Amino acid sequence: MTKTVLSSASKEVIIGFDQPFVMIGERINPTGRKLLAEEMKNGDYSRVEKDALAQIEAGAQMLDVNAGIPLADEPKILAEAIQLVQSLTDAPLSIDSSIIEALEAGLSVYKGKALVNSTTAEEEVMERVLPLVKKYGAAVVAISNDETGISEDPDERYKIAKLIVERAADHGIKKEDVIVDPLVMPIGAINSAGKDVFHLVRRLRTELKVNTTCGASNVGFGLPNRHAINTSFLPMVAQAGMTSAILNPLHVGLVPAIKAADVLNGVDPNCANWIKQYREQPAEGESEGRGGRRRGRRRA
Repeated sequence: MTKTVLSSASKEVIIGFDQPFVMIGERINPTGRKLLAEEMKNGDYSRVEKDALAQIEAGAQMLDVNAGIPLADEPKILAEAIQLVQSLTDAPLSIDSSIIEALEAGLSVYKGKALVNSTTAEEEVMERVLPLVKKYGAAVVAISNDETGISEDPDERYKIAKLIVERAADHGIKKEDVIVDPLVMPIGAINSAGKDVFHLVRRLRTELKVNTTCGASNVGFGLPNRHAINTSFLPMVAQAGMTSAILNPLHVGLVPAIKAADVLNGVDPNCANWIKQYREQPAEGESEGRGGRRRGRRRA
């Protein structure tokens, strides 16, 4: 069983075929969030703090931290955000940037084994990111596109993922430390996108034997009631073999849907996690027995 072990200074999270689905909170990302971007650019991390704590409270086992702000000092901001988040929670982090200097700044202050988000199969990108992943003993997200862009053919995306895994091995990075993002296409634009990604995830699991992740919100992009599509998609892709996703755990119903999938997919032994989270507590003054007392047999 392939297991990717990630850690903070004091806690491990395992992404694996026989493990509960790992939710990576996406909220610490200024893309499309003008107020957050402006605050982070000015050194105000109060919203970062709130987002970190809220996502952990909602059930995220990991957090993604991104500081992609135009015309800002991204390496400095990313490093500061990572240090802040690590002071608030023991959840492992995904360090998210397309800027190599920002990735190194984040990795240099990170305590534990981080997930680097991400590399593509573009030669220049791999040759910059993979040595950095090896240097800091991290794991990496491998996105299934190359210089030609994103193929609509899932079998072509499989070949690209395989190339990244092989190139990572050339740099001394174990297969267990490569988590493939097979790229979820918008179902509103490509009607077969759901079936395509289920097929691809199964191949990645059974043939390449790697863990997988995705940006979960992509599948419903552009559709009305997009959240319902995303919430239905996640248990289905988990059943196909996906082991993690970058998502918003604050969306109503999303976390219960994933935890239910864990139960039904047999990765929540004895339903222990489900029971712990959702068991109704007895009202104050009552025992757990019905009515708060035992009922004896009526005498004749």
